[in-house]
Parts: sequence; C-alpha cells; structure tokens
Amino acid sequence: MLKNFFGILILLLVFSACKNENKVEEEISKIPVSFEVERFEEEFAAVSPENLSGLKAEYPFLFPQRFPDSLWLQKKEDTIQQALNREVKKAYSNFEEEKESLTNLFQHLKFYFPEFKTPRVITITSEVDYTNKIVLADSLLLIALDNYLGEEHEFYTGIPAYIRADFREEQIVPDIAFKYAQQFVSENNSRSLLSKMIHYGKILYLSKKLLPSVSNEEIMSYTKEEWNWAQQNEEQVWRFFIENELLYDTNPGLDKRFINVAPFTKFGLQLDNQSPPQLGQYIGWQIVKQFADKNPEVSLQKLLQLDAETIFEESNYKPKRN
Repeated sequence: MLKNFFGILILLLVFSACKNENKVEEEISKIPVSFEVERFEEEFAAVSPENLSGLKAEYPFLFPQRFPDSLWLQKKEDTIQQALNREVKKAYSNFEEEKESLTNLFQHLKFYFPEFKTPRVITITSEVDYTNKIVLADSLLLIALDNYLGEEHEFYTGIPAYIRADFREEQIVPDIAFKYAQQFVSENNSRSLLSKMIHYGKILYLSKKLLPSVSNEEIMSYTKEEWNWAQQNEEQVWRFFIENELLYDTNPGLDKRFINVAPFTKFGLQLDNQSPPQLGQYIGWQIVKQFADKNPEVSLQKLLQLDAETIFEESNYKPKRN
C-alpha cells in the first residue's frame, strides 16, 4: 500500500513539473523578437565594381581596410569562392526554418537574461574555417554556412570524420546556443578535471534550457548511438574517474583525453574506440543537472556563478545504473 502511495506521489510531482514547464514555455513564446537574416554571401556573390563601396559601407567589419578593392573583386571571381556560393545557395536557398529556430532561441535568452539584446544576424562563407563556424562579436552573430553542408560533402574531403560529423544543418542552432551559453557561464579559474567538467556541464545545461525542444544528443553533438553509450556506461565512466583519482588532478593532458573534441574518449583501455568523445563534459552535465533537480530554489543565474566544488558536493551525484 505504501509503495503504491509513493508511486502515485511521484507521478503527481512529474505531472506538476511538466505542467509548470508548459506554462513557462507558453510565456516564453509570447516574448517579442524581431530581426532579419542578412545573406552577406549572396550579396557578395552579386557585387560589382560599381556597388562594392556600398557593400563595404554596410558590412565594414567584413572588409579589413588593409586589403584593396581589387582583392575583393578578385576573390568574388575566384572559382573556389563561386563553388562555395553555389553550394550554400543550393542548401540554404530559404533560411526560414532556421530563422524560426533562432527566434525561439532568442526568446529563451531574453526570458532567462532580460538584458539580452537581439543581435544582427548575418550568414557568410568562410572557406570552411570550421574553427569559426559561429562568431559572436558585440551585437553581431555570424553564421558560416559553408560549414553546414552535410558531413559527406565533397568540400570536407580530408577533414577527420569526427570533426565533420557536426557539419549538418541540424547543428547550426545548437552551436549558436553553445556559444551564447559560454558567454553567460562564469569563467573557470581552477585547473582540476572536475572543475572543467562542471564548467562545460553548466554550458550544456544552459544550452538545453535555451533549446528545450532539441534532443540531448544534438546539444552534446552526439549521434543517438553515442548518447546511448554514454547513458549505459555512465556508472563505469564515473568509477574510472574515482578509481584513478582523476577528479582533482590538474594535469592539462586530461583535457585531451576527456574534455576536448576528439574521435573518442581516451581511457587507455581496449574499449576506447567504442566510446563517444568528451565524456568529461557529459558527466559534468549530469552533475549540474542533478544539482539543479535537488536545488530548485537556486535560480539559473546563480547556478551559473556557483563554484564547481559547491555544485559537486550539493549535487550528491550518483550516476545512472543500467
């Protein structure tokens, strides 16, 4: 009888939480957001000697003064640049779906951070500079669309598979959310692996708050299979960290093994190449999430400022068992 009572109580709490979340989302959807997506790559493709000065006046930050006009006109006629323009135009002739997703992201940013100002949104090409797919600078948001043509696109030949796996349309808005989340998470001054895990855990937790309808695996830049692996092996991964006394280790080499983008996580075991990368970030996310679930009175803004030790201790983190 008591067991049934607790079961019913849990169901009621879950139902109440979902109802509250729906109310919040309904409120967020009413926040006014207005912006246009400026297609610089299309304007540049059509530029002529006669109107180049006008384009430069409109986008001065995209035309460094040290380069003469002749260079820009030459670049416009370059066969590689023209190929980039064609492929981007083919993939993104219409940007309305992405704009709708961006609107939703900006509404969430305004809800959680009232001081947030909607940026000027500009799409560009970057000669596949995948280290700068998304650029946030002051009031500007630059989206390099030639980095989102699909992981098997011929432009990406020679780029490692684990890097081009994210070169998909579906990853544009999660990448933007991640960049914004980095700006709102307080800087991490500790060198321990645990502090870095929780730092990225905050960023991922905030990214999910900003994009609640986006799947966890896309927030994490995982495939469905990688996400399932992380969930199914969470307890074993955590045990590895504990048994090898890695949490408070300050060796910078641990970043390459557990935090940074890589083909897989490097435990130094035979199963390494079966694992997804960045499992340190994944565990950090789970720690932050458990803290937030157990401390609902702590606002999102305060959580993002809390030190890693407080979050870890008060999360009473226990990995999932499968």
